[in-house]
Amino acid sequence: METITVETTVKAPVEKVWKYWSEPQHVTKWCQASDDWHAPKADNDLRVGGKFSTTMAAKDGSFSFDFGGIYTNVQQNKLIEYTLEDGRKVKISFAGNGNETKVVETFDPESMNPGDMQKAGWQAILDNFKKYTENN
Repeated sequence: METITVETTVKAPVEKVWKYWSEPQHVTKWCQASDDWHAPKADNDLRVGGKFSTTMAAKDGSFSFDFGGIYTNVQQNKLIEYTLEDGRKVKISFAGNGNETKVVETFDPESMNPGDMQKAGWQAILDNFKKYTENN
């Protein structure tokens, strides 16, 4: 299956976008695809070889999982690449242009769910990130 790409433009300088993307106290505020989910816990060691993990959970307590992996490339305010625990690869680029930052996320899809469903879920999380970053 081909890689999937989602993107958005955040009305904020790249330094703020990078900070809100990578600091756990911010990740827990935006890392969910819908209002009935949340991210109660996030850990992040943003360096090559560093690990990250975000707990994503249904607010009603019915389901949760940890989303995590190991960083393979980190270029501050520009690029993050990592490998998920199941071996899939993810690349996020940050292109700052004054008070706007374009965020482009490309990932290897998993085989359990249709590609369009995965794209919609990742885009929803990215849209939450944009909304949180612009409003704080």
